[in-house]
Amino acid sequence: MQNEISVARILDYLKIEKLNEMQKASIEAIDKRGDVVLVAPTGSGKTLAFLIPLAKKLSSEVKTVQALILAPSRELALQIEQVFKSMGTDFKVNCCYGGHPMSIERKNLSEPPAVLIGTPGRIADHIDRGNFDTETIFTLVLDEFDKSLEFGFEKEMSFIIRKVRSIRKRILTSATQSIEIPDFVRLNNPINLDFSSDKDDNLSIKMVVSDERDKLITLLKLISNLDNGSTLIFCNHKDAVERVSSFLTSKSVVNEYFHGGLEQPEREAVLIRFRNGSNNILVSTDLASRGLDIPEIRYIIHYHLPSKEDAFIHRNGRTARMHATGTTFIIVSAEETLPDYIDPVPEEFRLAPDYDLPANPAWITLYIGAGKKDKVNKMDIVGFLIKVGQLGKDELGLIDVLDHISYAAIRRDKMEVLLHNVADQRIKNKKVKIEIAD
Repeated sequence: MQNEISVARILDYLKIEKLNEMQKASIEAIDKRGDVVLVAPTGSGKTLAFLIPLAKKLSSEVKTVQALILAPSRELALQIEQVFKSMGTDFKVNCCYGGHPMSIERKNLSEPPAVLIGTPGRIADHIDRGNFDTETIFTLVLDEFDKSLEFGFEKEMSFIIRKVRSIRKRILTSATQSIEIPDFVRLNNPINLDFSSDKDDNLSIKMVVSDERDKLITLLKLISNLDNGSTLIFCNHKDAVERVSSFLTSKSVVNEYFHGGLEQPEREAVLIRFRNGSNNILVSTDLASRGLDIPEIRYIIHYHLPSKEDAFIHRNGRTARMHATGTTFIIVSAEETLPDYIDPVPEEFRLAPDYDLPANPAWITLYIGAGKKDKVNKMDIVGFLIKVGQLGKDELGLIDVLDHISYAAIRRDKMEVLLHNVADQRIKNKKVKIEIAD
């Protein structure tokens, strides 16, 4: 028996006023017979566009996996899981990805979720080991399908589709229009939705000319000319990312870096601090250009320009999302030539000669050594920090509860007193480590 999912109730849970046109069209198409290929820009709300109709197809009477969602990165898989959990349905969801303990995932799968999300390599591994039943998987979503192909997951995706023989509905999403869909996907009478040409008038692109070939000082001046809003700086290589981050740190500018060379726990912690406002400046490779849950980014800075236009588009897609405004800055040295894909030449943004370095963020992140697997939830942490830590509600920010650890954003000027108040105190009768998150 199919459940009755109320779209209005889901939007209320997510605190979203209404769906956009792409989401409405996607829900209508997915409700029909046939497969669906959705092409839409990064940040347009594709996740909700397929999760709502997917949830409507779930049955409370089926106790095994009913929908499988494959994503090219751990961060995107975790983001999809979080959105589904926030929709307020009664269906269980689990997420599997490389770097996460296989033993925990196997235990989670012993009581199968209705919706299983994961990276192709890890899901293929679970199927190969027989860790979950595939007979009732009727819906398959290949999210950011073009990126999965780019990352070399063709073999794993082909294996998964061969093994999951009960699929009735295939949903492919992409931010890129020109993708060739391999035969192994086995599309059946697909409905094609192309929203790739949608332009966002809320995005402004400006150019900053650097007097020096080494653009570090120009970058520092640019950051100092802005209003301390959430800023994402893109470099083309990992070593450049670390060099830029190290330079900003040497100038007492709070920032962090993000690239594929970081271990998964480090990547999660960096993104949590960026999301909760403990750090307003993130220096990254193109890993941060797609599939990350980092909303409300005010500024994109291209310290290096990518070689291809689609990478430039995906980077810019991190700002001016869902009707918000945003600005992209391109830093070029005097002898540097803009690539052909930037046309027309952006308006030059002139830096003020006098500037103050950015102020420290208003928030700082608290590390708590307990999480979901320790039976500690978000409300436990809120109650503890308000009652024992003596915080006001407006002094407590975003809280992230992971399997065995949690993070809470605290007003920076309250941290010293808070740490004194919670020293040697217990959360749910458990003594846990509490300190400033590195």
